[in-house]
Amino acid sequence: MRSHYCGAINESHIDQDVTLCGWVHRRRDHGGVIFLDLRDRDGIAQVVFDPDTAESFARADKVRSEYVVKVRGRVRARPAGTENSNMATGQVEVLGKELELLNAAATPPFPLDEYVDVGEDVRLRYRFMDLRRPEMLNRLRFRSRVTTYIRNFLDGEGFLDIETPILTRATPEGARDYLVPSRTHAGSFFALPQSPQLFKQLLMVSGIDRYYQVAKCFRDEDLRADRQPEFTQVDVECSFIDEVQLTGIMERMVRQMFAELLSVELPEFPRITYAEAMSRYGSDKPDLRIPLELVDVADLVADVDFKVFSGPAKDPKGRVAALRVPQGGELSRKQIDDYTKFVAIYGARGLAWIKVNELAKGAEGLQSPIVKFLGEETSLAIMKRLGAADGDIVFFGADKVNVVNEALGALRVKVGHDLGRLEREWAPCWVVDFPMFEELPDGGLHAIHHPFTAPSCSAEELKADPANALSRAYDMVLNGTELGGGSIRISDEKMQETVFGLLGIDHEAARAKFGFLLDALRFGCPPHGGLAFGLDRLIMLMTGAQSIRDVIAFPKTQSATCLMTEAPGEVDEKQLQELHIRLRKPVAENNQAGVDQSNVKG
Repeated sequence: MRSHYCGAINESHIDQDVTLCGWVHRRRDHGGVIFLDLRDRDGIAQVVFDPDTAESFARADKVRSEYVVKVRGRVRARPAGTENSNMATGQVEVLGKELELLNAAATPPFPLDEYVDVGEDVRLRYRFMDLRRPEMLNRLRFRSRVTTYIRNFLDGEGFLDIETPILTRATPEGARDYLVPSRTHAGSFFALPQSPQLFKQLLMVSGIDRYYQVAKCFRDEDLRADRQPEFTQVDVECSFIDEVQLTGIMERMVRQMFAELLSVELPEFPRITYAEAMSRYGSDKPDLRIPLELVDVADLVADVDFKVFSGPAKDPKGRVAALRVPQGGELSRKQIDDYTKFVAIYGARGLAWIKVNELAKGAEGLQSPIVKFLGEETSLAIMKRLGAADGDIVFFGADKVNVVNEALGALRVKVGHDLGRLEREWAPCWVVDFPMFEELPDGGLHAIHHPFTAPSCSAEELKADPANALSRAYDMVLNGTELGGGSIRISDEKMQETVFGLLGIDHEAARAKFGFLLDALRFGCPPHGGLAFGLDRLIMLMTGAQSIRDVIAFPKTQSATCLMTEAPGEVDEKQLQELHIRLRKPVAENNQAGVDQSNVKG
């Protein structure tokens, strides 16, 4: 129907006849001449209708925003003084000769001719309209370019694009599974995959050697701004490779992609151990654009009378850390109070601070309600360790290690952004040497990554001291966001059973859930490892979007619903009967109906 896209018209087409199709972005009537801004996915072209073409002029007079039209006309240069340098097509316009109305449109639920602050609920309810906005179209176009680049790169490195099952078996690890009832196997359920983890490992056993997939994954978990119940990851697995080689390939891919698609030259990725990241930044995904760092001061305050500090300082599971903010003394008391409320989100019971007014005056030059409790000697010793100078402010965290890390780590990032302390636009790194496990409140162990991650020690050493064992895992981090994570996998049956045992998965349970994997490890499994990128997060960072919902065509809300299709929805009784399912009504609803709860069965 069309000869050109609207956004492709330029001076090279002057005096050519063109046919354009699209939506009426804006209609203007200027003294008997009608201007239509015609929009398609590639941009906007200005079309002019004058009374000389009476029939088309009359139609142009009746069209409104978002009408779908077809226009035939001749390209000409815009009159001098009317050019628009903000538009790719701003040097030319189309003199309309024919206009065909392809479809009318109801009044849009929100304006599309310019960005307006529309509530996200309205945007998601009318997502098909929201996606017409150039901003959204450009993000989806960029997403397509990224996936194309990744596929081409991995193809060039010898990776095979292989699809793994969507209907699989529920596993006891990770987030909750989305379950799918089986009609043909009464009482049994499939699960939607949280990742292709086990299947890609089996592909390595099968001799595929190098695999990748742009995979849909599903997790039934509480959501945040950067989470979705269904998401896309770039999944990679390789055989006969170690972590240095694998991370090298992935780093090269990302650096070349940024250079080609964003004209951004990322530096080589520094490697930071997990322990160093937590100590210096309070986070295993540190934002290295911000130069602020946490410094331990527990040894300096262990013997002070100030129990708020000395208690955690003497606690083996406690931490006392300080965060120096150069020239942060300009912060007002209200701003400090706001930061105190902020760290409370992460479990901190307060936020102690010291302003450095004039260090040469000793304790008298320090402004804080806690100096008198610390004493002059301790206060000045802390300032010396931190390298404090006049005009600085020092924030403190004193509590359990995880509380201090989360609270001061988050405060470090917030203060860095609030005060404009970002030293560069992009700061990548690898975080390595993660612990194998973390201890649960009940004393049990939980795998930091997943139970198929190889430790950096033997099975005997792992059993002897699991709490201090390190894994062969690695995370790629960019600007404080984890882009992807992976590890060298367990390729030995004995080691896999050892890890299962430490996680409380006994032999019988391991065989029931993972028997196929344990069997595969017995039949010549090569050493292998992999990594998975969160594609949605990557696109969010590269486009500067505020949420991954802005880079997904049809996302869910934070409550895991689709406002457009009203999913999830109810199904009729016949479908439930075919699936051998009977719904249990909520207790409150049953009570209101006068039902005897003792007789209600699932």
